[in-house]
This record gives sequence, structure tokens and C-alpha cells, in this order.
Amino acid sequence: MEWMAWTYPTAIFFAVIALLLVTFTVLAIRFPETPRVGVLRIETTRGDRLFITLLGSAFINLAWLGLVGVSQPYALIVCLIYAAAVFRWV
Repeated sequence: MEWMAWTYPTAIFFAVIALLLVTFTVLAIRFPETPRVGVLRIETTRGDRLFITLLGSAFINLAWLGLVGVSQPYALIVCLIYAAAVFRWV
């Protein structure tokens, strides 16, 4: 896969996303859930909350990069807090 110019951080990123998708698929099969209504007033499932978390985390990282600079590990901490809030209240 040299033609794609993969770096280790890029490979880790996509591996984590793939692992999350597999994990959430197994959870959905093993432990089905009913949708719940949170602060957004829409019905969401685990997968919906994962999508909202990934989308929001992308925007957090882009904003962090534009406003703060290349110190991305701190953006990861913000994203983890955001993910915990989404899975708790959305």
C-alpha cells in the first residue's frame, strides 16, 4: 500500500474506526437496544451516537488545528470529553 502514502498515525486512525464499527455491530447483534430521546430531541441508537461523535470530533480537530495549531494530543482529550457527553446525554 505504498502508493497511498500511509503513515502510522493514518493507519492507526482507520484501524480504530474499523474496530469501532465491528464492536458496535457485535453490540447491536448481541444486545439490541431501543432508541432513546436525549437533549437533541431525536431518537438515537448507539450507532447514531457514534456517528455524531465521529462527526463532531472531526470538527473539533479541524477547529483546534486552525485556532491553536499542531498540538493535537490536547484536541484528543477534548474529543474524548465530547464523546462521553454525547453517549451520556444525546
